[in-house]
Amino acid sequence: MMRTFRAQTKWVFWILVISFVGWLAFSQVMDIVGPGARMVLEVNGREIAAPDFERAVRQAEEQYRARTGATPGTRDERRELEDQVVEQLVQEVLLAREYQRLGIRVRDEEVRAALLSNPPPELMQSTEFQTDGRFDPGKWQRFLATADRQVLLALEQQYRNLIPQIKLQQYLTADVYVSDAKLWRLYRDQHDSVRVALLALLPEQLPDTGVTVTEDELRRYLEDHEDDFRRPAVAYLSYVALDRRLNAADSAAAQARAREVRAEAARSPEAFERLAREVSADSASGARGGDLGWFKRDDPRFAPQFLAAVRGLRPGQVSQPILTELGWEIIRLEEARGDSLRARRIVVPVELAGAHLEEVEARADSLDLLAAGQQNPALLDSAAAKLGLPVARARLREGERLMLGRYLVPNVSVWAFETPVGETSPVFEGEVAYYVFRLDSLQPAGVPPLDAVREAVTAAVRREKKLDLAGRRAREMAEQIARAPSLTEAARALGVPVQTLGPFARVDPPPLLQREPRVLGAAFGLAVGERVGPIRGELGYYFVELLNRKPADSTAWAAQKDAQRASVVAAARQARISQYMNGLRVAADVVDRRQELARQAVQAPPPQPVF
Repeated sequence: MMRTFRAQTKWVFWILVISFVGWLAFSQVMDIVGPGARMVLEVNGREIAAPDFERAVRQAEEQYRARTGATPGTRDERRELEDQVVEQLVQEVLLAREYQRLGIRVRDEEVRAALLSNPPPELMQSTEFQTDGRFDPGKWQRFLATADRQVLLALEQQYRNLIPQIKLQQYLTADVYVSDAKLWRLYRDQHDSVRVALLALLPEQLPDTGVTVTEDELRRYLEDHEDDFRRPAVAYLSYVALDRRLNAADSAAAQARAREVRAEAARSPEAFERLAREVSADSASGARGGDLGWFKRDDPRFAPQFLAAVRGLRPGQVSQPILTELGWEIIRLEEARGDSLRARRIVVPVELAGAHLEEVEARADSLDLLAAGQQNPALLDSAAAKLGLPVARARLREGERLMLGRYLVPNVSVWAFETPVGETSPVFEGEVAYYVFRLDSLQPAGVPPLDAVREAVTAAVRREKKLDLAGRRAREMAEQIARAPSLTEAARALGVPVQTLGPFARVDPPPLLQREPRVLGAAFGLAVGERVGPIRGELGYYFVELLNRKPADSTAWAAQKDAQRASVVAAARQARISQYMNGLRVAADVVDRRQELARQAVQAPPPQPVF
């Protein structure tokens, strides 16, 4: 059933197409749940204890830091990272059981062969292992001969995690085949085109006056369509905001600081790189001594002011501070080759400073002392009165982030669903203010009562009734439409509008038909001049007449068939793998206790001193 990997090209292909490889070797994290350890996750009966979960999160944070040069700075970012870790851990357990069920094993010789001839793709792209821009196997093998034992063990573990996944993918996709008939059908769907006349009878065209909706109908509809109205949990919040927006004095202080940094950075390349690491607000480039790598003179990733400044520099020259949305930027041009540049930068942020900083921080300390982290909900109101701040209201759905105006307020989306009702938050720092929130109430997830969704349910019931009326009218019109010379003339006689649509292909229909597959299929099944209807669609009733058709070119299809087959097979393999993994995930019994443990931690009494 399984085959040994013999050819390098096969290995490279499968490594590149992997879709569900994790970036961490979590199998090394999940050991045995120790006695008394808190269980964070349970996957099909396998428990993952808090120490193991936290270790996995630390590994993920290290990867995040290596990738971005920073650590997750807010609760929202940490929760996203934890969610990724949870999914990866779940996947590791599910895959391990599949390997066992299918008898998938990794032999030492497979690991050795892969290690010698096929380094990970990111290493193949590293300049250290390339000659004239291409991967050099000799350099790689010389590296292996002298590499530290820990490096070799890490590489070996990566392959021991990777090879079973590749074998599973080969097992799942070994029988993927696409016939010529299917390729031709797919090609026709893209290149056959039609032009049609369409008469649409939609509920929106009918008045509401002829439709009555009873209370019993509303209740039955909600019972029959619960999934349409299921809602996430909703937190209702009160909050105060302490303004911390920058003023002219802050900008002037940042500019003065940028001039000082520029004077020191211009002394030598080493000084520039050191200051980039020490003071730059761009943590990603700062970790590399400010190095931005190669980029085009008009690269849209950079501010126009930055590009204008760097284009005016000579290699080795340092710019004066340039104000952009990031702050005051100091740029050193390293090299220029035609339309490409390589530069370094230091970003001096514009921040609260001087007397303004002291004033805002003093008020923030007062807000923290008077209102933050309190169990008495009235303390938020009294603190607001003392500080002269209004109390505002907000509503937050679980899974969303809180936006106040156009500004995102970090951390609230996690705190609000882990704290008891009535308690206040810590002081949260936003872009333009410091905030303290109070959780006033929490609407649990699920199907809300009828009164909460009455308007939406009423609209849905009324629409269904109007759709039935449209159907009756369509059936009454059908005989007259059938007798008319054309759909256009029939519509004129009936006093209803008719549209001409197209030309369009099956895979790119006009907006009116994008949710109407039955109508679309009927249009492509007609002969020129033939009409059909009424057709009941998702949104209404339709009559269709085919006006013109341009068939796909079979000669053009044959010329590109091989390339099409390769693309379709690759997509089919990927779809097979995704479907398989989704099926495992849906069928998995997963217990996630993170929120429960977080609430327990919040409600636990503070530790008492031992003396």
